[in-house]
Amino acid sequence: MKPVYIINGFLESGKTSFIRFTLGQPYFQIKGTTLLLLCEDGEEEYDAKTLRAAKAEMRLIPDEAAFTPENLLAIEKEVNPERIVIEYNGMWNMKNMKLPFHWNVEQQITCVDASTFPEYYTNMRSLVAEMVRKSELIIFNRCDNVRENLGSYRRNIKAVNAEAAVIFEDAEGEINEIFEEDLPYDLQADTIVLDDKSYGIWYLDLMDHAERYAGKTIEYVGMVMHPKGFGADAFVPGRMAMTCCAEDMSFLGYICKYNGADKLKERSWVKVRAEVKKEFLPAYKGEGPVLYAKSVEACAKPANEIVGF
Repeated sequence: MKPVYIINGFLESGKTSFIRFTLGQPYFQIKGTTLLLLCEDGEEEYDAKTLRAAKAEMRLIPDEAAFTPENLLAIEKEVNPERIVIEYNGMWNMKNMKLPFHWNVEQQITCVDASTFPEYYTNMRSLVAEMVRKSELIIFNRCDNVRENLGSYRRNIKAVNAEAAVIFEDAEGEINEIFEEDLPYDLQADTIVLDDKSYGIWYLDLMDHAERYAGKTIEYVGMVMHPKGFGADAFVPGRMAMTCCAEDMSFLGYICKYNGADKLKERSWVKVRAEVKKEFLPAYKGEGPVLYAKSVEACAKPANEIVGF
């Protein structure tokens, strides 16, 4: 069986850049020839040096009518590759793709230009659906100016292919976005109760999306800390987290306003029930989340003092 890797997407969706980057990686400098089948002339090109380093032979399929098992077999016989990479034309319906019987699709990846996705999704929805239906990975690039829409883009994809992994990239690289539907708690609950598994997610999401939590009530167990400069009516109930390894521990928590904070023993454990507000604090150098305690009760330390993400 010949392993086949399909990279699809509309014109200028980043397919060529993705394949060119992949071919240039050390892990792709492997035994045997790679057959690279191009199904359109894109804006980006493949340079001869990259192709030589990857031991890749490139062939162009001029139109959809020429993408037949017979023509593909003729190219395979000529090149005798160990593997095949197909840069598939997004305007060719994936339902019409027919491969030689011994070509086995190992992976399918779809590249999407986030800045033009709404237009394609509105006007060519059936093509988009067929493109992503069997893809394992959907890569949205050029997300710099559409970050507020990424949640809806992800839902559009998941409606067609619930199993696909969806990642977003901007000019700085991959965007580590947490979407509301992925949160391990109900944002609409009267009180959002956090446990060891959800505290880290809440801490990160509150940092990026304080507006989601403004006016909501949070309840969790935390360790008392008294940072300098916050006054007698404030403390930080937080948790220790392993950010990358056992030697790299950080205390994660937000300032909590509480009349009687100065009477709480440093590093003691408390159950906090508090309302989240977004307001200016000098420590934030702008607006940020501030907790206003409704109740603070002494409690036993949790079985696992360290939280994860």
